[in-house]
Amino acid sequence: MDNQPSILVIDDEPDNFDVIETLLFHEGYDLNYAASGQRAIERLKIIQPDIILLDVMMPDIDGIEVCKNIKANAEWRHIPIIMVTALTAKEDMVRCVAAGADDFISKPINGLELRARVNSMLRIKRQHDSLQALLHLREDMVRMILHDMRNPLTSILLATEILQLPHFPQEKQQNKIEQIVNSVQQLQSLIDDLLLMAKLEAGKMVLNFSEVDLNGLCISALTSFEAIASQKNLQLISQLPEPHILVNLDALIFRRVIDNLLSNAIKFSPKNSQVLLRAYNCRPDGVIIQIVDSGVGVSDQLKQIIFEKYEVGTLMPEVSQLGLGLAFCKMAIDAHGGNITVENNQPRGAVFTVFLPRE
Repeated sequence: MDNQPSILVIDDEPDNFDVIETLLFHEGYDLNYAASGQRAIERLKIIQPDIILLDVMMPDIDGIEVCKNIKANAEWRHIPIIMVTALTAKEDMVRCVAAGADDFISKPINGLELRARVNSMLRIKRQHDSLQALLHLREDMVRMILHDMRNPLTSILLATEILQLPHFPQEKQQNKIEQIVNSVQQLQSLIDDLLLMAKLEAGKMVLNFSEVDLNGLCISALTSFEAIASQKNLQLISQLPEPHILVNLDALIFRRVIDNLLSNAIKFSPKNSQVLLRAYNCRPDGVIIQIVDSGVGVSDQLKQIIFEKYEVGTLMPEVSQLGLGLAFCKMAIDAHGGNITVENNQPRGAVFTVFLPRE
């Protein structure tokens, strides 16, 4: 069973394990058993349970010492421990708490209480796991952002150092200045995307709607990418069958959407191919914008997650893939009341389709 919660029962009496197994039989848990504290430590080196049910009264190493050993280990201390005890004195309970126990259940074990306490600890464990996943995601995101920032910064530093050389030819200076400007624009674009996404997520982005000619927006975007496309000998094609397509949108935000989609299409298209941008009315409801490339396409699995933050499609060598561009596109399009989908092009590539309502 996928994501089946795992429970490690530590008890020197096998009959007690049988009781717990019977009481939890219908809950779908994966139960593991260790007959002593030492065996439990050995098992923990192999498995990572979601909860530990630990008997207090055991020979050799008692449950309190086992609890201390588990909580002292950085790899295991996050696992909730429910102490199973026949002790009732307050002093004994305090010792269990001091050892790091997360909860208690008294013998004889009541099935209803056991299930409730296990469910409670599972909620805590899931919250911990979600938080850890978020922290790892943020660490990965920071590394990716720093990587994406390092390239243009390195380019700026190298170009600046070259310009400072005493005998650098004057006729080549303009080329280095353009290199610096392009690198600064890359950094600015990345920072803008991060800030805009933060505002959209927080609901603090106020869109400035106005009636815009979508054709003019598309032509302007294509023109700005001609130099980049020419480096791969890509042909940028527009299909705008109507002279004007008027729609209410935030021109600056939506231009960034088109830029992101075109940038992706150019990144993933092979040399000597073409990228198509088309827009047309979908009367009476709204308008359709499509960006079509001849790249690697998008698998069915990736179609479900590609618009989420920090998710990337097929990894490509020497291609910056932070996983923010499509997430920004989706958030911005959602804010306009539209939607974005991706389908495979035939025989190769991807088709990103944006629908915007007329009002």
